[in-house]
Amino acid sequence: MALETLAGPAQFALEARKSRFLARACPIESPDAAMAWLQQVSDADATHNCWAYRIGAQYRSSDDGEPGGSAGRPILAAIEGQGVDQVVVVVTRWYGGTNLGVGGLVRAYGGAAAECLRTAARRELVDWREATLACDFALSGAVHGLLDSTGAQKLGVSFDEHGLHLRLRLPASSYAGLADRLRDLSRGAASLHSLEKNPE
Repeated sequence: MALETLAGPAQFALEARKSRFLARACPIESPDAAMAWLQQVSDADATHNCWAYRIGAQYRSSDDGEPGGSAGRPILAAIEGQGVDQVVVVVTRWYGGTNLGVGGLVRAYGGAAAECLRTAARRELVDWREATLACDFALSGAVHGLLDSTGAQKLGVSFDEHGLHLRLRLPASSYAGLADRLRDLSRGAASLHSLEKNPE
C-alpha cells in the first residue's frame, strides 16, 4: 500500500469534562518545518500544547507539562495508527477545572489526534528521484513520449553536439522501468543516471 500524507492542514475539536481539546495537523517534510509550524500554531494562553511528528524513521513527541506518556505518545500512536507519514500534530488543551487522570488524558489526546487525521483529506506520498538523461537528437521525440507516460518532470534541458541532455524528477517507483524502456528503445544509445537526492 502506498504511503500517504495529508493533502493540507486539518483540525478537530472535542470536549472532555469541561477541558477543550483542539487537534491540528499539517503535512511537513523536515523536523525543522515541523518545529516552525508548531511555534506558529501553539497557543501561549492554552494550558498545554502537546505534539508529535513522524517523517519516515524520524519522530518526536512532547507532553508539554502533562503527566509523562499521557499526551505526546498517544498523539504519535495516532499518527502511526492512521498510517500517515510526513505529518505533525499538535493538540492544544484549555483546562476546564476537572482532572481527567492519565487514562482520560491518553483517551482525549490520542482520540482528538486520531479523529483529526482520520477525517483529513489525504494524498499519496511520492518518493521522488532526480536523474539525468542523455540521448541522440533522433530519439528526442520518442524519449519525450516515454517521459510523459512515467510522470517525470523536466527540470532542465540542454543540447550539445552529442544530442539532448535532460535533468529529470520522477517517482522512484518509475525509475527502473524507464531505464529498461530507454535501453530497449535506443539499443543502449540513451543513458539514464540517478542523482543523489538532495546532494550536499
